[in-house]
Amino acid sequence: MAIKSNIEELAIFGGARMFATPKPTSNLVRPDFDKFLDYSRTFFDRHQYTDDGPLVKQLEQRLAAFHQTKFCIAFCSGFWALALAIKALAIEGRTEIVMPSFTYRRMADIAAWTRLKPHFCDVEETTLANSAATVRPCINKNTALILGVHPIVNFCDIDGLVELAGEKNIPLLFDSVESVYESSAGRKIGSFGAAEIFSLGASKLVNGFEGGYITTNDAQLAQRLSLMRNFGLDVQGDVAVPGGLNARLNEIHAAMALAGLDDLEDQVARNRERYLTYQRLLAPLKGIRLYEFDESHHPGYKNIVIEVLDDWPLSRADTVSILNAEMILARAYYTPPLHRKRMAYPHVPVELPVTDRLAERFILPPCGHLVSNEDIADIVGLMSFISSNAASIKARLQQQGAQQQ
Repeated sequence: MAIKSNIEELAIFGGARMFATPKPTSNLVRPDFDKFLDYSRTFFDRHQYTDDGPLVKQLEQRLAAFHQTKFCIAFCSGFWALALAIKALAIEGRTEIVMPSFTYRRMADIAAWTRLKPHFCDVEETTLANSAATVRPCINKNTALILGVHPIVNFCDIDGLVELAGEKNIPLLFDSVESVYESSAGRKIGSFGAAEIFSLGASKLVNGFEGGYITTNDAQLAQRLSLMRNFGLDVQGDVAVPGGLNARLNEIHAAMALAGLDDLEDQVARNRERYLTYQRLLAPLKGIRLYEFDESHHPGYKNIVIEVLDDWPLSRADTVSILNAEMILARAYYTPPLHRKRMAYPHVPVELPVTDRLAERFILPPCGHLVSNEDIADIVGLMSFISSNAASIKARLQQQGAQQQ
């Protein structure tokens, strides 16, 4: 690791990188390898690697119990879990899905695949998420579904959206990928709305290499989704539900996810240590604010979000570029927002002033399994160095830009 004593030592200006290996923002937690192998022996010995095998069934049972729901249906990815949930829940004959723009980069693409028009809503400044107040103006005779999306830190207006969906008699689906561990009013996330979707990707709290799942208390919906992930076929091989595809979770992914569940409590404790380290070290740094977890909701502390305030001396883009050059793979939070991206499919044009403003302010710094508390201290130390030398850095960046033109 290279400690900086002057700005010429910054990697963006040709100096040695602070870290020899990248420090990512993804969770990338690895469960105990022997546990993974123990689970894997089940499908290996039985020669059943897919088709609703014993490990997938065990995983679904454990996840349903964890989320305190009646049903859990596993899928090959969170992407297809969300797509098929939208298809299953959307009101037939209607054309729009209300969703925030300040969210996952593929969210609108998923909606377009289901042949619904994204109708983007604004978000609340205090939560970075949609709410009943921001969704209500978007509802019209064409609204087929409301998508409530939990942000990376804390969650959206669950009670307000549930009430609004009931008032308007419109299905409500929650994207809860970032809120696996949380609780609201004593209930685990997973049991709200018509259904909730989660991911088992390597960057998520429960790592199944890849995969996803849906939780619900609706028996008919659970049965429909189970058929849809298997080409829409029933046990006789007849098409029982149109629009199905091969979205089954394989046994090896279930084995990895089960091993991860065994380690979940320890993982959350490790994540919290990293969060508290950021909290302590960022507190004296002017111009940067840690976006804090509401600990009464029992968060999983998977990711860290910081806000670039008006008195931070560099732009967010320059700050991220400087960090990235040092192998600190910080990234801008959900930028650009979806309504500012070019789309080749139908959507509802909107102006979202709060989203536009917030989209320029937030950074995801490194976190997760491959980032130590010592790494965090070095990262925050570099940010302090950047702040103290901002005028010289800004001038050098301008000079560098002029030379490249």
